[in-house]
Amino acid sequence: MKIEPYEQHAGEYDDWFSRNRFAYESELQAVRMLLPKGGTGIEIGVGTGRFAGELGIPLGVEPSPSMRKIARERGITVIGGIAETLPLRDGRFDFALMVTVLCFFDDAEGALREACRILAPTGSLVLAFIDRDSPVGKTYEERKSENLFYRNATFYTAAEVATLLGNTGFRTLSFHQTIFHAPGGMSKVDPIRKGHGDGCFVVVRADK
Repeated sequence: MKIEPYEQHAGEYDDWFSRNRFAYESELQAVRMLLPKGGTGIEIGVGTGRFAGELGIPLGVEPSPSMRKIARERGITVIGGIAETLPLRDGRFDFALMVTVLCFFDDAEGALREACRILAPTGSLVLAFIDRDSPVGKTYEERKSENLFYRNATFYTAAEVATLLGNTGFRTLSFHQTIFHAPGGMSKVDPIRKGHGDGCFVVVRADK
């Protein structure tokens, strides 16, 4: 996983959510809509804990020590590790969350296969990603070389994500989308709509 920018600029990354409050709130609402209401959960690539903290997920996995430190300050128990080789036993969790980390994995299929492995037989993965096919997603793709955090990212389309999930043990897929405007220019929370193609922040719930 490409962690160097996050390791060196963890505070700047975390501050993005404060500076772009309406985008953050839109993302939170979209994730919350598809997240299972009960059971034991984990966030893979928990970062600074912005999502796990707000969503009541007590445990995370994160490769960056600087990011782990901030997440722990938010009260989250964080295990050091990478998504492709999770230091967790089979079938331990009812759900797992990944938020905008798929684009940084060295082996996306390997990471999703690992997520499937640690889930119970009726478990679910909630995966949020930047949709390369959306209008704002196309701008991210075109300008990623200018972005400290996204310059080495591999953005996916919703169809590509569906294929990845199907290849790694997941079946039932439900898509929701939000962020229909450039995050820096938002003056209110964006709506959440079913499907994909218009919103750049897409959340899919995939069941085993």
